[in-house]
Amino acid sequence: MYVVDILVHLQLVLVLGDSHIPHRASEIPEKFQKMLVPNKMQHILCTGNLVTKEQYDELRNLAPNVHVVAGDCDQEGAFPETDVITIGQFRIGLCHGHQLVPWGDQHSLAALQRKMNVDILVSGHTHMSHIRTEHGKWFVNPGSITGAFSSSTSDVVPSFMLMALQGPKVVAFVYELKGDNVVVSKSEFTKET
Repeated sequence: MYVVDILVHLQLVLVLGDSHIPHRASEIPEKFQKMLVPNKMQHILCTGNLVTKEQYDELRNLAPNVHVVAGDCDQEGAFPETDVITIGQFRIGLCHGHQLVPWGDQHSLAALQRKMNVDILVSGHTHMSHIRTEHGKWFVNPGSITGAFSSSTSDVVPSFMLMALQGPKVVAFVYELKGDNVVVSKSEFTKET
């Protein structure tokens, strides 16, 4: 019974963004495609720049709950600018990040986190993955799942994240494609009560 309770309350969340297919990249790297198995995750959080409806439909085939915000290259009005999603005990804010000046600036991200009143803020646009904790809140950027080029950096590493949420804890795995190898790093966060 205890094992069943743990599995029932565990939520797997795929976090990705900035694919820019077909304009800046032709597809998600094959090594990543093999890892993205339908119906293993309960949610997908996408920071935008899907660019086409076909990319959105592919996400819908992976998980029952898909949350996407508008990137600066998405069709205007296709997705909301920001979104707040509650998963388990966490309020998660989602934004692309092109609205923040300067892009990826921690002060701007912290102000948006406070405005949205969220435990975790997921943003994109920089095409560089990172996870930071500040003042008991988590700031997450999945990077670009395709490694699409960016105007702010020329050395983009394809990346995405998988978050496992259970009770007040989150474990995030960052997957990066470096050469022919998928490199995985792990971060943990516990919500302050």
